Amino acid sequence: RKRLRPLRTVVAWRGRAEWDQVMVGLYCGDSRLQQEALDRVSAWKSRYGPKMPLAVDCTAELIRCKVLDSSGRLKSHELILSYGLALVRFVNLITERKQKMVSIPLRQLAREVDIPIWVVDLRHELTHGKLPRLALCRKGCDVVLDWLRKTYWSRQLGNNLCEESEDEDEGQEEVEENAELDNDEWE
Repeated sequence: RKRLRPLRTVVAWRGRAEWDQVMVGLYCGDSRLQQEALDRVSAWKSRYGPKMPLAVDCTAELIRCKVLDSSGRLKSHELILSYGLALVRFVNLITERKQKMVSIPLRQLAREVDIPIWVVDLRHELTHGKLPRLALCRKGCDVVLDWLRKTYWSRQLGNNLCEESEDEDEGQEEVEENAELDNDEWE
């Protein structure tokens, strides 16, 4: 019997190597390389539009904040607003998918997906209260980026960030299949 191959999904990236390069660029800590990765994500977004996985979008927004922060061009109040918007969007988008007909508290939803409760509290302060200190926003960004790396990016790469797949087409199919599954999960 012939083994049926899964349907291919059209994605915005050229292949597994480009995906890996963007992930490494986003998380490397070098603002020049991070900006290059952000430019690539912007190109993906222009090709992929609303189908862009939310985790990629959230990661890019948070890294963009870090790049702006390291540039020294923004005042602390502007950075708080920038980090704040990215953090609010992250919590809202990640928990929104789990909302049912009956409203479920964000803290409960966050617990279900293993987001630290204090990040949800930070989102609440950003949305409804007094703006927090910049240091707290930076810490929130770092925690969320780590969560995204562990929960999304590492999973997409099969928890193997360094080794190249022996068969790049096979590896690319895996990334494409995961992107399709995760796009549904993250939307």
